[in-house]
Amino acid sequence: MADLELRHNAGAFRYEAWEGSELVSQIDYFVDGDVLTITHTGTPPRHRHRGLASQLTGFTLDDLRASGRKVLPLCPFTASYIASHPQYQDLVARN
Repeated sequence: MADLELRHNAGAFRYEAWEGSELVSQIDYFVDGDVLTITHTGTPPRHRHRGLASQLTGFTLDDLRASGRKVLPLCPFTASYIASHPQYQDLVARN
């Protein structure tokens, strides 16, 4: 198994997890000011149950914190991840 590479593909409005030349998980979003709205987290069936989406979500939230942005987690996976990781709850955008 190749090393996992996590990256932000701002041009495609997504965060990505790659193993070699294969995209193994992604987080799709759109931006409104300083709030990043996460709409979908996806992992192809053959790569599920390996923690890839969780690793990518943590990477994404760490990147948002470093850039001073907030998150609106419309994606159920992201919302659940934040709910179970209290260190990220301060990043949730409040109306």
